[in-house]
This record gives sequence, structure tokens and C-alpha cells, in this order.
Amino acid sequence: MYPENLKYSEEHEWLLKNNGIATIGITSFAVESLGDIVFIELPQTGTEITQFSTFGEVESVKAASEIYSPISGKIIEINEKLETEPELLNNSPYEDGWLIKVEISDNSEFKKLMTAKEYESFVNAGS
Repeated sequence: MYPENLKYSEEHEWLLKNNGIATIGITSFAVESLGDIVFIELPQTGTEITQFSTFGEVESVKAASEIYSPISGKIIEINEKLETEPELLNNSPYEDGWLIKVEISDNSEFKKLMTAKEYESFVNAGS
């Protein structure tokens, strides 16, 4: 149900690690819970973020929700398409709807994240 190549946080963010860079987004579970997304607020590139701290906000027709970083590091890219096409999050949370790319500062933090199977169990336990 959730892509096996990603890591997950309890706040429903996903992370794809590639050569010291983490691509971060929110999971399909979070997207479905929020409903139609209408606005996304993301920080500037160059911003330093800390694992499990907030770095942005997503607003839907139902609610606003903070976005938490699954890893610490420096933001090197934001998905600028989301400014004009926030629905990309609804339509493609794991591909076109990624949020930010981060230069990872502490690889040991990966131990605090879940695998796809662990995340699925976590989500199912909460429902």
C-alpha cells in the first residue's frame, strides 16, 4: 500500500534518500485525511530544519495541518509547482507532489523512521 523504498514518520511524512539528499512529502494517508488540498506553505531554500520540527503547512477544504520534517538538514529545493498546483499533492503524493529536498545533516536519524510495513501497521492501529 505504501512505497517500500521510502521511510515514514508518525506525523505522516515520507522520505526518499538518494546520495545524501532527502526528498520529503506527505503520505497518501495524510492526503486522504485532509481531503482536497488548496494551499501549501513551504520555507525558503537554505532554511535549516530539524527532525520532527515543523517546516510548513498544508491547507485543505477541511482543515489546516502542520508539516513536520522526518530528517534534519538544509533545504536545497522546494517544489514550486505546488504554489500554483496544490492538487498535485492529492493526485500524486509520492511523485509530482513532493514538497522539499534536503541536504541530510545526520544519517543516524533514519533509525527513528519507519519502514513501509511499520508505517502501515501504525496507521491501521490508529484507525
